[in-house]
Amino acid sequence: MRQVYINGEFKKEDEAKVSVFDRGLLFSDSLYEVTTVIDGKLIDFNNHMKRLDRSMTELKFKKLLNHEDILAFHRKLIELNNLKEGMIYLQVTRGVADRSFDMPKDEIKPTVLAFTQEKKIIESEGAKNGIKVMTLDDMRWKRCDIKTTQLLYASMAKTEATEKGFDDAWMIRQGYITEGSSSNTWIIKGKIIMTRHADNLILSGITRDAIFKCAKNLGYEVVTKNISLQDAQSAHEAFITSATAFITPVVKINTNQIGDGKPGKFVTALRAEYIKQALASAI
Repeated sequence: MRQVYINGEFKKEDEAKVSVFDRGLLFSDSLYEVTTVIDGKLIDFNNHMKRLDRSMTELKFKKLLNHEDILAFHRKLIELNNLKEGMIYLQVTRGVADRSFDMPKDEIKPTVLAFTQEKKIIESEGAKNGIKVMTLDDMRWKRCDIKTTQLLYASMAKTEATEKGFDDAWMIRQGYITEGSSSNTWIIKGKIIMTRHADNLILSGITRDAIFKCAKNLGYEVVTKNISLQDAQSAHEAFITSATAFITPVVKINTNQIGDGKPGKFVTALRAEYIKQALASAI
């Protein structure tokens, strides 16, 4: 049984409790980050914390813990659960208050919780064989740049995709691809890598940010632009990025095969370059 973290304490997972009046439960008034663990070390931890700070500022959350405190309980969770490969999920809610659509006027203490999950990341099936994605209308709210727990539509999109024999969903708004259900989306044509520009309609991923440097190291140019479905389906290669997917090739979009239907040469090289850099800077 796992040990989890909640409000300064480590508890068995079946003993950890959150108030029924927590605004994270009642309104999804909460934020989260997921940090990958490889060989017992945290990948891109500092950048995840910078994004958490931004999200907390955007939603005017009280800042309860500093990065050193959060790092300490992440490392303790790794130790307690003997986590070698997987992730740590961190969630911060606004806190506990009587239910009201009007946010509390008095300062309340945020709820902070975290837990581990084991997952095969380096040798994942998606990395070996590629994934198939289908497209759906993007019907989420317009502040996707804040990493909130308002994930119901993304979960519905992913579920619809898997029920139809795909691995994930790419969402389209006003004729252009925004992002995947839990990932950023990319295509390659020639020596140019393309991804949507960072705005309020996507979450600018931590792995996304790292790709710019990795691509340059391999001699590729990265361009941010609006990408249509036609652009994507005519790509030479395609892939997704996220904290736990790293760089995962896409081999089919709807009914269109991408390239020869197998993970492409460049995506494979890009994934290897990213893993090398990520492991070198892990803490």
